Amino acid sequence: MGVANKKCKMKILKLFQKFWPVLIIGVVWFIFASPYFLKGLAPFPSKYLVTFFAPWSASYGMPLKNNAMPDVITQIYPWKRLTIDTWRQGQIPLWNPYSFAGTQHAGNYQTAVFSPFNLLFFLTSEIDAWSLLVLLQPLLAGIFMYIFLRSLERSEAACVVGSTAFMFCGFLVVWMAYATLGYAALWLPLILFAIHRQFVKPSWWHLLLVSVGLALSFLSGHFQISLYVSGLVLCYIFAKTIATKQWRVGGMLLLFFAFGIGLSVPQFTLTFNAFEQSVRSTNFMKGEVIPWQYLITLLAPDFFGNPVTRNDWFGHYAEWAGYIGVVPLFLALYAIIRKKAFQVLFFAIAGIATLALALPTPLNDLIYALKIPVLGTSGASRIIVLFSFCLATLASFGFDAFLSDRENGRRKWLTGLAMGAFLVVALLWASVLLGSWLTGENKTIAMRNLLLPTAILVITIVLTQAGFSRKKYIRLIVVGALVGLVAFDMLRFASKWMPFDPKGFVYPKQKLLEYLNPKQIGYYRVFGNIGNEVGTMFGVPLIEGYDAMYQGRYGEFIGTAADGTIKSPQRSVVLIDRQGRYTEDALQLLGVRYVVHRISDGQNVWAFPFWKYPHYRSSYRDEHFEVLENTQAYLRTFLASSYILAASDQEVIDRLWSTDFFRKTTLVLEQEPEIKPAEGEGTSAISKYSPTEVIIEVKTSAPKLLFLSDTYEKGWKVTVDGKITPLYRADYAFRAVGVPTGEHIVRFFYDPPGFGISLLLAGISMMALVVGSVKKIYEDRHL
Repeated sequence: MGVANKKCKMKILKLFQKFWPVLIIGVVWFIFASPYFLKGLAPFPSKYLVTFFAPWSASYGMPLKNNAMPDVITQIYPWKRLTIDTWRQGQIPLWNPYSFAGTQHAGNYQTAVFSPFNLLFFLTSEIDAWSLLVLLQPLLAGIFMYIFLRSLERSEAACVVGSTAFMFCGFLVVWMAYATLGYAALWLPLILFAIHRQFVKPSWWHLLLVSVGLALSFLSGHFQISLYVSGLVLCYIFAKTIATKQWRVGGMLLLFFAFGIGLSVPQFTLTFNAFEQSVRSTNFMKGEVIPWQYLITLLAPDFFGNPVTRNDWFGHYAEWAGYIGVVPLFLALYAIIRKKAFQVLFFAIAGIATLALALPTPLNDLIYALKIPVLGTSGASRIIVLFSFCLATLASFGFDAFLSDRENGRRKWLTGLAMGAFLVVALLWASVLLGSWLTGENKTIAMRNLLLPTAILVITIVLTQAGFSRKKYIRLIVVGALVGLVAFDMLRFASKWMPFDPKGFVYPKQKLLEYLNPKQIGYYRVFGNIGNEVGTMFGVPLIEGYDAMYQGRYGEFIGTAADGTIKSPQRSVVLIDRQGRYTEDALQLLGVRYVVHRISDGQNVWAFPFWKYPHYRSSYRDEHFEVLENTQAYLRTFLASSYILAASDQEVIDRLWSTDFFRKTTLVLEQEPEIKPAEGEGTSAISKYSPTEVIIEVKTSAPKLLFLSDTYEKGWKVTVDGKITPLYRADYAFRAVGVPTGEHIVRFFYDPPGFGISLLLAGISMMALVVGSVKKIYEDRHL
């Protein structure tokens, strides 16, 4: 028995010796995620939801941790529910009928409708699937980073340092709750691992991993970050090919890079279609770069305050976070001054280049001047994720350089760096204490938040100097202490930011929401000071919305409700003017029958003035909200007996809002219809309404134009009795189709341009990878 126990202990010890680095990464991750596993809390800002967002804000009110992630509440989580619900119906989630009177869904990109991680929602409850989706990001980032660094022959301790720095770096932490940007970035080390190994020992599986990893990044929900990732991947392939002169290997990697792109083509096609028609296509921005003084936060992330503690006073914390920890930063700098190896040079140059793209440099001015899509329409600062990755990689090299110099007694480089670090920090403290650029509370915030990073830096320098001791146990203690210090620092940083809130506050039931159910409101729309957190989340069709990829023309239409003139739409938000001259007319045309009014809003300017219109009647009331019913709202679909043509966009609006124009019987078109409408009786009724298909039954005694107050978009097509029929843009932004006399079935269906071909290309790419994999497996087993 004793021999068996001894053997068992030996096996456990060997396993620990082999896997202790991964175990440490797992333990660090579990400590971070423990509020979910041990306390049943969700990594979702549910307290923020019920405290600040209607209708819950009228009933709840409580202290909350982080109010800097509203998009998770108003966009990301509701979009995920629509995505999963649509997949469950056996349809591809291409269209969202609940915002902007209809808008592209999959084309939005951040909806991540093709991400394999959506399968989590089919395995467990929605909030648990969401929690796992969020929490898997740092774990996968850490494991993938460890695999990559080990392939670069870094020591186990160095790999733990680099992995911990990356998995909880500023970018991944502040965007973790979104479960999109992090997934787009975390595949980078795994792809680089495959590339590096392919140059060392060519294998089909390395090539396959490049394709799959790249596709998973592009399908994760954030094109900008995936574009950055692919750019660094290409640079790494070219650099390794030139350095090793293995041209065939480089060529094969580029081929499989192309396969990865091929797998992602359906998403690209949908997003291109959406982008082309969105407000973003013409909305180039020169901004969201990181100011030079904000580089202080690489040492002290909360130097300018933190949204969590409500004392941030400068900058955009979530957009500009580049922190990787004090110890890894110190080690990364040490690698740069000590090592001249290919990997160090590559990641040092890449780090400097990506930092230059995040700062207000001529490079950014050039990108803005060239009007490059995506790069010129999104915040340039987000490329900081590549800078953080490069620093984390360099930190592992710096750690091993320290170990090497310790063995050889070369202390001068480390001492020089320590003296330089002391000098920089001393100057920073002098600037804070004696300078005039910080005053009052801002100075107090800076001083308080500079104390801990300074202390960690001092401890780091002391430990690295102590590491030159000849006593083995002291050397081991130093290594363990440095690893522990990194873990402590990064856990403190991540845990401070990430909220873990009660699951019961995640979009809880409300009496108002129970009233606004599809059975009650039918196919009518709803309007009020509520957003996507109600619309998409609960299937309530709204006319407003918040989405960077919304259709620009629809935004123009809503804007004309103010005074009848066409203006440039807002960058990401569509809000109708509550006091607009033509707002009531627009609401009628859009089929808005129910207006939600918060009773405490009274007759303030931010409330829609329903009290001015006698045809509004109260249909629901509780202690916080009242729902007014517009008895003159049009049906979502109706038959028009006449039309007029308009030669310009402004003419369409002028005719539409003219006081003598009968919108319920006459449409404003931009081209002659094939079927000329005429007077006569007729009815139209929606018999089926799903995100990508609308079926309407029509009975008419004369030719008519069937109008549907859903957004016109070139991907929509229509059939009458199964025959493709021209679809017209009517009343500036909506759909119409000619129907002849008689009874007909009109079917609108969404078929985005090029989507079918893109699916074919993705299928070909996948088939090539599958066939190759099967062939390789067969060869390995039989040859």
